[in-house]
Amino acid sequence: MLRPIKNEQQYDQSLERVYKLMQKEIKPESKESDELEVLSILIKEYENEFHSIPQPNPLEAIKFRMDQMNISEAELSKILGARSRKSEILSGKRKLSLAMIRRLKEKLNIPAEILIQDY
Repeated sequence: MLRPIKNEQQYDQSLERVYKLMQKEIKPESKESDELEVLSILIKEYENEFHSIPQPNPLEAIKFRMDQMNISEAELSKILGARSRKSEILSGKRKLSLAMIRRLKEKLNIPAEILIQDY
């Protein structure tokens, strides 16, 4: 019987069981398929509570996406509106404005909740 995951030992056991289930040829709508789905939900909830990954710093997120998308600093200047703003923002001397956050969200696909954090 499946139960909520309440500690690391149960978490590890659940991960092992999911791994074993994923190695099988499971038929849709089978008991094993349902078990895998429920275990995955329980694991996700436990991880969200006890193994959550902190959101990145907005400046690090911008630099990461620039690197990922192969965007130059000149292109970032165009997104932000001015070359001097780009330098001030990346150095932490200036905060992102609402308009900049909107453009970064649109052009770099960085979630707004990351960009609005304090830094």
